[in-house]
Amino acid sequence: SYIYKKNHDVTKIWRGKTEQLLRVDDHDFTMRPAFGGPAIPVGVDVQVESLDGISEVDMDFTMTLYLRHYWKDERLSFPSTTNKSMTFDGRLVKKIWVPDVFFVHSKRSFIHDTTTDNIMLRVFPDGHVLYSMRITVTAMCNMDFSRFPLDSQTCSLELESYAYTDEDLMLYWKNGNESLKTDEKISLSQFLIQKFHTTSRLAFYSSTGWYNRLYINFTLRRHIFFFLLQTYFPATLMVMLSWVSFWIDRRAVPARVSLGITTVLTMSTIITGVNASMPRVSYIKAVDIYLWVSFVFVFLSVLEYAAVNYLTTVQERKERKLRDKFPCTCGMPHSKTMMLDGNYSESDANSLAGYTRSQMVPEEEKQEKMVVHLTMSNASNSSRKRGLKGHVGLRIIQNTHAIDKYSRIIFPGTYIFFNLIYWSVFS
Repeated sequence: SYIYKKNHDVTKIWRGKTEQLLRVDDHDFTMRPAFGGPAIPVGVDVQVESLDGISEVDMDFTMTLYLRHYWKDERLSFPSTTNKSMTFDGRLVKKIWVPDVFFVHSKRSFIHDTTTDNIMLRVFPDGHVLYSMRITVTAMCNMDFSRFPLDSQTCSLELESYAYTDEDLMLYWKNGNESLKTDEKISLSQFLIQKFHTTSRLAFYSSTGWYNRLYINFTLRRHIFFFLLQTYFPATLMVMLSWVSFWIDRRAVPARVSLGITTVLTMSTIITGVNASMPRVSYIKAVDIYLWVSFVFVFLSVLEYAAVNYLTTVQERKERKLRDKFPCTCGMPHSKTMMLDGNYSESDANSLAGYTRSQMVPEEEKQEKMVVHLTMSNASNSSRKRGLKGHVGLRIIQNTHAIDKYSRIIFPGTYIFFNLIYWSVFS
């Protein structure tokens, strides 16, 4: 019938084996085609299926691709009236000559074998051969992290013949830049794939000679948004949180010290977490500059309070010496002495008038209180109230040290200036 003539089964017509049809047993396929003659050209094209991962710690990448070779071996030519090719699987590959291409700087690679070996061999009547296989390879990529995480990386997958020099085998890209195809669905979580392109050059080995080497180059740009959320934004918040201590009363030692220690420890945790996912390189990365400058700002805020506390202690010591040197009220009639903390209200101060210092405060608490002299003369109550308001107001102003006032402006201004320089240089 017509259907039978169109779709006839060759295996029923040809009584011999495939090896006999291709005359595999009649030739020595341990030698390359045209052995002893000029170099055999082997064209290569690649279709990248996926980029499975980029590892900064190991400095490598994993890629799955379809690798195809094209060459002509007249020993495999066969008679055909239809000029159609014949397709075989990996079982025939072991019996004929195929190019010995390997991946330079490869750490691990394998040919997929589910459900069978992912290998295809297509032979044309004139001896042209198409050899295709599906491979996953993990190869080395020398990365530069000096601008991390605002960096771009260029990696290469290199192909080369292991045994045959350029005098025996000439590798070349079959269709130039069109020899490299990529799947449109390729994407990475941390990188944006900017460009794929191909190059080729000669590689020299002192012991064996010159070899043709093909390169698959691709450029990756890192997504910054992840690091903004996980690194830069938390570090900036910690620096801003350390500035809160400038607005806290300088006598609130536990509050200011605990705030400073908390921000310092948090910055240390952020720095440790970032470096744990990075290789131990010997140069400074861009993220290191930002984090360590932020750490210095947090640390300086702690030192700022140490300076404020020390100067306050020195000032109070001098005032205590003056009070001990001049214990009298210096001629003010009917004076009474009382202890007044800066948190006391005016009504509380008036209710305490007439009590001596010893009646109000134990001896061990004298250093934490302020001595206020109230003159109990014939002056009016309004005069006493105005004088008391002046003393309390002066004490409230003194609760904020001059260093705190300047720090409220210097620290934020300097940090904003640093950010402007940092992002203008690295972005």
